[in-house]
Amino acid sequence: MTRSLPDTVLDEAQLEDMLSQPSDRLVSVLAELDGDITILGVGGKMGPTLARMAKRAAPHKRVIGVARFSEPGLKEKLEGWGIETVSCDLLDREAVESLEKTENVLFMAGRKFGSSGNQGLTWAMNVQVPAIVAEAFKASRIVAFSTACVYPFVKITEQGAREDVVLDPPGEYANSCVGRERMFEHFASVHGTRVALIRLSYAIDMRYGVLHDVANAVQQGEPVQIDSGHCNVIWQGDANDIALQSLAYADNPPFVLNLSGPELVNVRSLAQKFGEFFGKEPVLEGSEQERAWIVDTSLQQKLFGYPSVPLPRLIEWTADWMKEGGRSLGKPTHFEVRDGKY
Repeated sequence: MTRSLPDTVLDEAQLEDMLSQPSDRLVSVLAELDGDITILGVGGKMGPTLARMAKRAAPHKRVIGVARFSEPGLKEKLEGWGIETVSCDLLDREAVESLEKTENVLFMAGRKFGSSGNQGLTWAMNVQVPAIVAEAFKASRIVAFSTACVYPFVKITEQGAREDVVLDPPGEYANSCVGRERMFEHFASVHGTRVALIRLSYAIDMRYGVLHDVANAVQQGEPVQIDSGHCNVIWQGDANDIALQSLAYADNPPFVLNLSGPELVNVRSLAQKFGEFFGKEPVLEGSEQERAWIVDTSLQQKLFGYPSVPLPRLIEWTADWMKEGGRSLGKPTHFEVRDGKY
């Protein structure tokens, strides 16, 4: 993917424009796919710009965004971008059954934070909802977002978890995410549905993500926890683009893909880098463990190439955004959590 990269990101309008700019390859991929596109769970951090990217890449297709739309103004913003919106509680089986069944579906719904306080709802959102959706959209081509949290911790001296690693993660949240994958696998087996499971690890923009969390802590003089001292991150625009392209790889049995940046981010070094930008000495707590939630993105690089925005540019954009007082979504990643309790 080749894009012209600015030296800095000035405001949210520019940011959202960049996050939704499709690659030439995505335009070609969607042109060759039959049918319109439905995005289930469009109201999350990635959903709106992914939906906008789909519409920009394929203006001839209908793009339908489905969510509860609890965030004020989101429905109107999406409609302003040419995206049709449908309000729906995905836990309501009858409501899901009544949705239009488009040829292409991206499933982005899920629950992570607050899981420790209401495990039942977490399992319902991460297992029951996928079962409902997989049944209702059994004739569609489905890209289902999963997470790198389905993997066990692996040694930081190795490449990271590959797609064929046995899933044995810590904590109820991560195991409910395994359940999400199993529901799509089961109904794909029963109905012959074409599915792609996308195990995403830390898509970011300037308003949230691991880089934002570390930069904010350094800027505020707060401790940066480095027990989980390594991770992978990817520019959300690249994650959007690859996820949409993955519609063409949906298969039966399901196609599985790790989605993240190829570099292994060292949190200690990242904090020190932000310290240089802000003229502050970072406060570090803990010590790096020999295992972490990291992924091998070799298959992604083979199929889609190197991400368009490299890690050093992401760090610079984040530092500039923070210096200028850019808005935060107020949604920390809790990347430092190691027991799976969110």
